[in-house]
Amino acid sequence: MDLDELDVTSAETKATYQEIRDYVYEKHGLKVSNLYISQVKRKCELEVGENYHLAKNDNARVPKCPKEKEEVILNALKHFSLVV
Repeated sequence: MDLDELDVTSAETKATYQEIRDYVYEKHGLKVSNLYISQVKRKCELEVGENYHLAKNDNARVPKCPKEKEEVILNALKHFSLVV
């Protein structure tokens, strides 16, 4: 087997937010937002676009991801091999 066949780009190893949302919905019947996904990714110290889903001002109320949704998002990140 040629090692070049195993080489994948970083884009091929990442799941999109849509793929994560679809997986969570199909597996657990829950709808999750991009905001919640980015919060969980930050907790796992995964790459999130700079200033992605941050509050526009200091007084803005930003909803926090509920524990049950955090767990299923984490499960999805594991499914896509983004976390161990």
